[in-house]
Amino acid sequence: MSLLERMKQMQEPGNRPESSGQQADAQPGEGEGASRLSSMKVRKSASPGADAQRETYSNLKTRIQNRLFAEMDQEMDVDDVAEVRKTILILFEKMLSEERIVLSREERHRLFEAIAAEIIGFGPLQPLFEDDSITEVMVNGAKNIYVERNGKLTRVPVTFESDEHVLRIIDRIVAPLGRRIDESSPYVDARLPDGSRVNAVIEPLSLSGPTVTIRIFSKVPITMDQLIEWGSLTPECLQFLKACVEARLNMVISGGTGSGKTTLLNILSSFIPEGERIVTIENAAELQLRQEHVIPLESRPPNIEGQGEVTIQDLVTQSLRMRPDRIVVGEIRDGAALAMLQAMNTGNDGSMTTAHSNRPRDTIARIETMTLMAGFELPIRAIREQIASAIDIVCHSDRMRDGSRKVTAVTEVAGMEGDIITMTDIFSFEQTGYEEGKVLGKLRPTGLRPICMDRIEEAGIRLPPQIFGIGSRQKEVSV
Repeated sequence: MSLLERMKQMQEPGNRPESSGQQADAQPGEGEGASRLSSMKVRKSASPGADAQRETYSNLKTRIQNRLFAEMDQEMDVDDVAEVRKTILILFEKMLSEERIVLSREERHRLFEAIAAEIIGFGPLQPLFEDDSITEVMVNGAKNIYVERNGKLTRVPVTFESDEHVLRIIDRIVAPLGRRIDESSPYVDARLPDGSRVNAVIEPLSLSGPTVTIRIFSKVPITMDQLIEWGSLTPECLQFLKACVEARLNMVISGGTGSGKTTLLNILSSFIPEGERIVTIENAAELQLRQEHVIPLESRPPNIEGQGEVTIQDLVTQSLRMRPDRIVVGEIRDGAALAMLQAMNTGNDGSMTTAHSNRPRDTIARIETMTLMAGFELPIRAIREQIASAIDIVCHSDRMRDGSRKVTAVTEVAGMEGDIITMTDIFSFEQTGYEEGKVLGKLRPTGLRPICMDRIEEAGIRLPPQIFGIGSRQKEVSV
C-alpha cells in the first residue's frame, strides 16, 4: 500500500492506531482475551514510520504548501506560469528531500499538481477546468461538487478542505476583476481568464455553504460545422441565419438556461463582415468575437459605498456615442431592453442580443415586460410598435431531454395586426420520437417565404427557395 493511501486511511475512524505503549479499550461484553487480541492488532499495525503515517495527506499538503509560500520570492510575476511552476518544483523537491518524505513517482506528481493548483490555479477545480469533456462545474458547498458532461449532471470525487477554502478560490477569481464578495455583497458574477462565466453565492444567502457555478467555454471555439454535425441545426437554417446577419437584420437569440444561446451568438457574430466596428456589452465578458475591430464593454457593480455602478442600460446608451456599426449585447434581463430597442430603431441595424424565454412568442412578451422595467410609463401599444419595428428574427434554442442543444425555431417578427405582434415560423423543430435516450427529430422549413427576403436580396444575397422548403412542398403536392 502506498504512503498516501495509508495517510488517507488514517483519517477514517477506527483506522487510527494507538501508540504501542497504550492498550486498546475493551468493548462492552468482551473479555480479557478480546482485549489482548485488540492490543496485539494495534501493536501489529504500528510500524517504524508510524509518525509519518499518522500525518494525513491533507496535513502534509498544507504544511508543504505553507512552507512554499514562506520561501517563494514574493515579488515573482505570478502571470509567468511556466517560471512559477519551475520555482515551485525546485522548492518542492528540496522540501521532500530535507524532510525525508518518500513518495512514489505518481504520488509525488499528484501532490505537486495539487500544491501548484493552490498557488497558481484554482485549487481542486483546476483538473476539472482542464477536462475538455466538462462544460459546467457546480460547487454546492465544500464537499459536494457536480459537473456537466454531454448535458448530464454527475457528482465527482473532488472536495475542498472547508468552506474557507472555497472562499479563497472565489476571491482568487473575482479579485483581478476588481469585484468583491462578502456578507454585505454575498453574490457576484465574474469570469475566468479564458472567458468562462462564474457565479458565486455565499452565506447568508446560500444555506449549504459557498455555491459556485462555472460555465466552461471550450478552449477551441465551436464552429458552425460542429453545430451541424451535432444536429443542433441544419445547413439550410444556418445559411438563412448567415444571410440575415450579412443583411444587417436585428436578431434576438432566446432559450432557457444552458440551451446554448451564447454559443449560438458567438457563431452568428462570426458572420459579421470584417471592417465593421462592433461594440459588445456584457455583465461578464464571455463573447469570443473573432473580428479585428471589436470594443468590449463590461458592466460594473456598485462599490462598498453603493456607488460607481454601471449598468447594461448605461453602456448601451454610451455605445451609441461610439460610432458602432453593430451593437452586440450578451443578454438583456431588465430595463436595458428599452435602450436596446432604441438602438435598433435608430440606425444600428444588425444588432444582436440574447434573452431567457421558453419559446419565441414568450421572448416578445418578456421584452415587453423588461421594457416596462426601465421606469417609463409607456403605453403597451407604443412598446409593441417599437418591438415590431426593431426586431426582425427570433432564433430559439432548447436543451432537450437527452442533454443535447438544438435550435427549435427560427421565427420572423412580421409586424402588427391591431395591438398584436404577428410572428411567422420560418424553421421549426419536429420531434419524431425518443429512442435509447436520444431525441429524434429535425429542424424543418415551414414552406413560408419570409418577408425579410426583400432586405436580404437588396444586400445582394440570393437564397434558393428550396432553403425554405418551397420547392419541395410543391413537389410533394404534385406527387
